[in-house]
Amino acid sequence: MAEVENNGGFYTDFWSSDTFDRNNFLKRNRVIAGLSQATIVIESAEKGGSLVTADIANSYNRDVFAVPGRITDSQSVGCNNLIKQQKAHLLSTPYDIPYMLNWELEALKKPPIQKQLFVELDADEKIVYNYLKDNDKELLDVIAINCKLPTYKMASILLNMELKGVVRPLPGKLFELI
Repeated sequence: MAEVENNGGFYTDFWSSDTFDRNNFLKRNRVIAGLSQATIVIESAEKGGSLVTADIANSYNRDVFAVPGRITDSQSVGCNNLIKQQKAHLLSTPYDIPYMLNWELEALKKPPIQKQLFVELDADEKIVYNYLKDNDKELLDVIAINCKLPTYKMASILLNMELKGVVRPLPGKLFELI
């Protein structure tokens, strides 16, 4: 107990004197899904506790990742279904996690790109540029609403601005000025 007090703690619904009971796994996983920023399902049959935990994490608006497996493997059906039903992000490399969660890692940072000095922007692009200059990173839909432009047109504007080297897309439909 002294090590827990000195180095950290634990959070549980159960006393240390409670007997080990597999029926408590889902109660424990509810807590884990709530405390974690993301849940990763490595392997799961068509039904299983990890799928219940993934559903709980989704209900908490937490990100869920699943490692895909062979379609003939019964222990991959759960992960493949999570991905197919868009209840989990496909996890193919460890770098997918910081990318999808928009974490900034030193190793992943790219060297700064020099801005072009004389980029031609049309009227709508200037509106978006000025909005992003004042608001840093922003979601595509939020930019569209605040710039009073339809979302389909905003997507096209942001793509053109990306091609001109003015903005860059970030995970989660975020955009920022370069």
